[in-house]
Amino acid sequence: MIITVSLTDPSTKFIINNLYPLYLHDLSEIWGWKPNKYGVYEEDETSTLSEQNKVFDIWWSNPSVLFPYLIKVDHIPAGFALVGTPPYTPHGSDYYLHEYFVLRPYRGMDVAEKAAVEVFNQHSGTWELQTNPKETNKRAQAFWRKTINHYTEGSYYEEISETKNDGIKLIFRFANNASTSSLNP
Repeated sequence: MIITVSLTDPSTKFIINNLYPLYLHDLSEIWGWKPNKYGVYEEDETSTLSEQNKVFDIWWSNPSVLFPYLIKVDHIPAGFALVGTPPYTPHGSDYYLHEYFVLRPYRGMDVAEKAAVEVFNQHSGTWELQTNPKETNKRAQAFWRKTINHYTEGSYYEEISETKNDGIKLIFRFANNASTSSLNP
């Protein structure tokens, strides 16, 4: 199994746009979201996936600040990771993992951990990512605890619960020096 992580550009952004509704569908199980009257996972009057995808054009507008990665397994799209730098980071971190998704057929096969490590290795500095702290999200919580603990060799990471403007979040913060990670490929 060959796992690759690569930046997308405007000519390949449609692949992430194709995967995004599947990501929202997965999140709906955790957050209790329902689609709007048009079948789109948005709270407003967004009526098509094409309209919804326009919101993500920002990811390809500033390539030195926003990094939209596509994860592939054996050359087939398997997920994505959306990484931001200031001003798109909270708490003064250097990097923020805004969204991370791996399709269900590739879960439980180390694809998600290997891809996350590859993304982290692209950028050395302080990182933050957030996930839902609910009981319905135990799998993602356990995944991030395990992955970050392995990645940092247990030497540094912080896990806290904090209330944000959109609810309570489980926040992971860590720092990396990509050359010292135990999971470097």
